[in-house]
Amino acid sequence: MTNESIAFAATAAVSADTYLDEMMARVGVDGLTAAFAAPGLLALVDQHAAAVREALLGAGRTIDAEGLAAYARSIVAGSVRMRRPLPSPGAAPTTVAGWANAGWPLLRLVAVCLVAESAGLL
Repeated sequence: MTNESIAFAATAAVSADTYLDEMMARVGVDGLTAAFAAPGLLALVDQHAAAVREALLGAGRTIDAEGLAAYARSIVAGSVRMRRPLPSPGAAPTTVAGWANAGWPLLRLVAVCLVAESAGLL
């Protein structure tokens, strides 16, 4: 685990908009590019996106930048606790195969990016 991973996980002081922008740059762009190139992967990311929406609404939160950023922060923190931190910036998978083999946390974060993009938050 790098210090950068820990810092990214612990930056609750960063605004929700900034956090979502960082998440999109870190995993969203590459993950969504791969998903849009492979229908099966897109279906998987869509399922994760539905679960993100359901979790937020089930917790009484709205689908806004604050709710999505809080959700993403919890995924990142859990990944760090499980010793599966996010890839360093620029080190996310770049191929469909790489994303198809990505773990649950990365796919869930890509789904957060998809929800944010669909809601016009990015």
